[in-house]
Amino acid sequence: MKTTNQTLLSLILMITSTLLFTGCKDNTYEEITYKANVPVYMGLEEFRGAVKKTSPQSLENPGKIYFKDNFLFVNEYHKGVHVIDNSNPSAPEMVAFIEIPGNVDIAIRHNILFADSFIDLVAIDISNPANPVEVDRVEDAFPNVLPPPDYTYPVYGLDFEKGVVVGWETKDVTEVVEKGNGMKNQYILYDGMGVQAVGSNEVSIGPSAIGIGGSMARFTISTNYMYAVHNNDLKVFDIGETPGISAGNVIPLDRQVETIFPYDNKLFLGTTTGMMVYDLSSPSTPAFLSVFTHINSCDPVVVEGNLAYVTLRSGTQCNGFTNQLDVVDISSVTNPFLVKSYPMFNPHGLGIDNHTLFICDGDAGLKVYDATDPLEIHMHQLAHFADIKTYDVIPYNGLLMMIGADGLYQYDYADLDSLRLLSHIPVVNP
Repeated sequence: MKTTNQTLLSLILMITSTLLFTGCKDNTYEEITYKANVPVYMGLEEFRGAVKKTSPQSLENPGKIYFKDNFLFVNEYHKGVHVIDNSNPSAPEMVAFIEIPGNVDIAIRHNILFADSFIDLVAIDISNPANPVEVDRVEDAFPNVLPPPDYTYPVYGLDFEKGVVVGWETKDVTEVVEKGNGMKNQYILYDGMGVQAVGSNEVSIGPSAIGIGGSMARFTISTNYMYAVHNNDLKVFDIGETPGISAGNVIPLDRQVETIFPYDNKLFLGTTTGMMVYDLSSPSTPAFLSVFTHINSCDPVVVEGNLAYVTLRSGTQCNGFTNQLDVVDISSVTNPFLVKSYPMFNPHGLGIDNHTLFICDGDAGLKVYDATDPLEIHMHQLAHFADIKTYDVIPYNGLLMMIGADGLYQYDYADLDSLRLLSHIPVVNP
């Protein structure tokens, strides 16, 4: 005699068989072939042993920049970091190249360089900048990060169990699908950590605990904590026990975050829909203070005094069509408001130093303004270096370090009436 469970199982099997038979009889299938992005994988063991120092290399596809103790660190997009001795900005010297697969962002505290490597966060000892050594790693700090595919085609066969996706191959793919339903694979958004970029004047800058990043940065450091923005999250890492790293709180945000800028014990986050402000009174748990909302657009932000400067630009990743500079009053940080907007060509990174505003206006070049009067910035342009495809800048103590599609430029702006080029390390096409 059958038990109740056996009877129930028989009934389920009968119903399932009927449904499967009906589905096979009613559905019509077809074979389709299309082009797709097929993942290129690197095994986890190989990936996590890939960070190493090599001899200096030429700039080919430079990204973000970072400055500390007379050294410049320039990201080579998704490949690693150039280490440059910049004690003489008129003659910068390539010292080494650190291979870091999937690297986009960096930050430095004391002698430890923190870098993303696709899904991981890596700590590298640069006590001897010419001989960097990996000392720690947080695995899966940024899960499911992907290199940007060819957006013309869908992605096929993505499987994170196979390893880390380090690239894509465009291939013809053949599938059997239900007629009328088309391909099974979908177009995906880029889930990545960054946006692709693109004589003797001695500068005496003493050692500092923390370096300086550009406005396009997604990493920043304050005291014993490193902060990283990743998609819709603000991630906190405890780096107090040098050289160790431990993952801390994850602060969920209600919008897509692009950049992060520290100022006056606060974090200013540039998002696709506005500037968010977080308080660091409790550094392990940043607290929301306010948001200044604008239309959909990419927007790095820098701050000086009671004013924040935000550039909005059009771009496929941000789906916006506005190109402008917004000046925002933050004298009441819980209630920021717009002071004035200025039209721009296609602004990317920017920097501010003692009311001198530097804007990387994309293909329109570097523009320099006296921003003393926020209502009349457009009337006080100090310089315009056109025909340079600009990406980001770091102004510091009369020295402007600028990265762009054409390479690394450095300018002396000690005399605002006569900015002059000190050096240029060009991009070399492979």
